[in-house]
Parts: sequence; C-alpha cells; structure tokens
Amino acid sequence: MEVKRTDLPEGTDIAQVYHWLYLDKLTSSMVKLWFRSMDSSAEIEERFFEQGYLKFSNTEATFIEKYNSSQHKLMNYTHHPLSKDTHHLIEDYFKQPS
Repeated sequence: MEVKRTDLPEGTDIAQVYHWLYLDKLTSSMVKLWFRSMDSSAEIEERFFEQGYLKFSNTEATFIEKYNSSQHKLMNYTHHPLSKDTHHLIEDYFKQPS
C-alpha cells in the first residue's frame, strides 16, 4: 500500500512523504518497501523498490520480487475504505521508532 504523509512541508523528499508498505498476511505485520524511483503515465504507475517492482493501473497491479522473481497479482483498492484491522496495523507501524 502507498501511504502519503500530509504533515510535511512542501519540497520534502518523496521517499519521506510516501511510504510503501507490504502487508504480510501470515504474520499480520507491515514490511517497509525501500523506495528507489517511480514513473507515471496516463494509464500505468510504476514504483521501483529495493525488494522489487510494482506496476499498477486503476484496478489491478503486479508486484515482482527482486530476488526470486515471484510475481504477485494484486487488486488496486485505492477507492475502497480500509478495514479497521488494516488501519490499526498502519497506525502501529507509524508508532514504531524509525
């Protein structure tokens, strides 16, 4: 998931404004994806991380892991409300010391 911080001044580095998190459903924990770069077009967004590559549209996405090349098909839930459980996991993630 992509989380945008709105409490930072304009001009702050994009890697500080946005946080990309992977929800490990087996452990119910958030894993930080280490941002490298991004690209955008009218139809497709791309994010490059130390752990892999994410390509997504308004409805679906694919994450390709860097080290084992596993591909994960995902659904884009940008316009759907978060579950309370997921919201709490995000809150807990941001409460942890950096």
